[in-house]
This record gives sequence, structure tokens and C-alpha cells, in this order.
Amino acid sequence: MKGRHLQVVCGDRVEFRRDGHAGVIESVLPRSSLLYRSDAFKTKAIAANVTQLAVVVAARPSFSLELVQRCLLAAEDQGIASLVVLNKVDLPETPAARARLAPLARIGYRCVELSALDDPAPLRPALAGHTTLMIGQSGMGKSTLVNALFPDAHAETAEYSVALDSGRHTTTHTRLHRIDPDTALIDSPGLQEFALQHLDADALAHAFVEFRPFLGHCRFRDCKHESEPGCRLIEAAEAGEIDPARLALFRQLRRAQHKAAQKL
Repeated sequence: MKGRHLQVVCGDRVEFRRDGHAGVIESVLPRSSLLYRSDAFKTKAIAANVTQLAVVVAARPSFSLELVQRCLLAAEDQGIASLVVLNKVDLPETPAARARLAPLARIGYRCVELSALDDPAPLRPALAGHTTLMIGQSGMGKSTLVNALFPDAHAETAEYSVALDSGRHTTTHTRLHRIDPDTALIDSPGLQEFALQHLDADALAHAFVEFRPFLGHCRFRDCKHESEPGCRLIEAAEAGEIDPARLALFRQLRRAQHKAAQKL
């Protein structure tokens, strides 16, 4: 890889040589995973060699459940474990937020509840032994949580807007914090969208963990899971074996991908 332009992202392992008081990266070692998002026109790499994704949401301001699910789907595609962190559980909106996350808990996603301002301890066991990428919308309290876990991080925080029901960006770059030799946390800037254009229809369907027992068992090999007779996903949704809302999300995402591809 010498002499070639290297795209290095947070979490990469590299070989470098010293050059005076600086260092020159000569190669990027093979990655075990690369979490990224992509629309029809560009790809944005977020972090490499991640073993776990932690999607942070909060009781207030409100969060996008679709965005949470998009992040989880991207992690599933890379074989990365996932959990959801429900922050600000001291607020009265907590029961409503917990109820919105219940469909994800039912299909096996772990949810850790805490108040970063009071005590980040509930999250520590979930981080142990992992390189965890922490991701989520602005205003969810990611920077407050980083400061609670790493007092020397001095991550900038800001009040969210009650009028707009949203936060504002404070983290401007992705940064890895080392907890111990086997444990690290990668903090990333707040996001408002997470496109999955890099997943084709089969990869997208497989990223829905609860779909997997039914995939490959439809009457037609090229089943689109829309209205075809003998579609096992449709039958499973009608029988209550999978959440119809999740099947609707799959269809929505696949149609959006197809529409975006047509623009190219």
C-alpha cells in the first residue's frame, strides 16, 4: 500500500514509521468490520474494527425510531453486536420512550437504561471487552455520557431546544477513548439520517434478524415480499410471528433504495 492514498478511519490499526517528531502511516491493517452509511451518491465511513454498536436515545428530546433501526441494520450487515442505550431515565417521558423501544427488545436487542448526569455505571458491563461505537441523534446526551465515563475527555455539551424538540451538534469528529487494553469507546458526531444504499435487497432482508428463519422459504425464489402468494414474511406477519411494522419498514427502505438508484 506504499505510495497510495490511504483512507484511515477511527478504529483502524495501522503500521507507521517515525519521521522526526511526526509519524507516517505506511499501511492500514485488515479490518474486522467497517461501519458506514451511504446514499445514492457517496459513502461515509464512520469507524473500523468495531465489535459493538451502542445507539443512544433519550426520553427527551424525542428520537427517531426509524433512525435507530437503520443503525442497527447497518451493524447487522457487518456482523456487529448492538444495544440501545436509553438515557435521561430520570425524566417523566421515560415510560413512553421505553414503550417505543419495546418492539426492538422483543426481537432480542438489549436496552441499557441510565441517566448520564447521575451515574453511567449501568453501561460499563456492556462495554467490557468490546470496541463500541456510540452513535445517535444530537441532543441524546452522548457527550454527557462520554464525560461521565472519561472525566478527562472534556466533550462539549449543549442544551437541547425545547421549541424545536432537538439537540444541536457539539461533537465534530470521531474519537476513540481507551478504557482498558481490551475495551474502547468510539464517540461520533450526532446524526440526523443514516442511508443504507450499500445494502441490496437480500442483504437488507437478512439484516432484519427476525426475518432470517423465513428467508429462502417463499414460494417464488425472486419474492419481493410485497404481495406475492406464498410469501413467508407476509404469512409470518399475519400470524404474529414478526412485527408487521418491521415488514413495512423493510418495504419502505427497499423502495427508497430503488428510487435512489434510478436517479443515477
